[in-house]
Amino acid sequence: MLRPIPLIGLFAGVLAAANPVCTLVPGWAQQGAARGYEAENLFEYMDGNAEGYLLYGFQNMHGVTCVKDGVTLVIDVSDFGDADSAYGMFSANRDLRLPSAKLGMGGQIVPRRAIFSKGGYYVEIAANPEGDFTPVLQAWAAALEKTVEGSSQPPAALSWFPAAQQQSLRLVPESVLGIRLLKRGYVAQYDFGKAFVVPEASAESAAALMAKLRGRFPGTVPAELTEEAFQLNDKYLGRVCVFRKGRFVGGYGNVAEGQDPLALAKALAARLP
Repeated sequence: MLRPIPLIGLFAGVLAAANPVCTLVPGWAQQGAARGYEAENLFEYMDGNAEGYLLYGFQNMHGVTCVKDGVTLVIDVSDFGDADSAYGMFSANRDLRLPSAKLGMGGQIVPRRAIFSKGGYYVEIAANPEGDFTPVLQAWAAALEKTVEGSSQPPAALSWFPAAQQQSLRLVPESVLGIRLLKRGYVAQYDFGKAFVVPEASAESAAALMAKLRGRFPGTVPAELTEEAFQLNDKYLGRVCVFRKGRFVGGYGNVAEGQDPLALAKALAARLP
């Protein structure tokens, strides 16, 4: 059953964000019934793709199909509960080979699809049939952005990672660097390795995580960095440096020859709050 939306005290923009309507852009008409899904029944709508949404903390989705002059738009607005998760969903779906669009915290418009995240929401628009519908998608994305509540400021975590030689940066919802102990965190791919930061609930839980990581990897060598740190050489992750700073566990893996894992980790730690 869909969660009821309280009406008292809500602005029209918030209602439009939760329930997109075809009249938001003039000339469009609704086709069929509006959609509403929660985590329990999302698979009924997207089947094999539902798991990817659930990994990022999907809470609910409201959508509508709009038509005009032979063009069909499938519009869905999904609530992920917080900005990190919504941006994570966006970053998992954008095409890194193509330019981004100035929409919310981050967006992208290609000939048949527009996506963006703002606040705790992830918005997607798919156009049919085949063709280049960029102007239509731009108009709709701009209109929807105005109705979606929440900040357009990207997650603070994005500023933790140096921009130089950065290839990509995204929220990994589970098994950061392929390690199950690192349940959820940000990973930045560089020309010379991978940087990661895993926020824990407290400094105590971060310290416990460090102890588990030492048990997971034999042959760790203590390093002088923040509260605690170690280095190691791993079969899959290559040269690694891991540190803890307060409630954050971070570091670098797959560090290329000619680079100092400890120096890279120190620079990353210095950027953390």
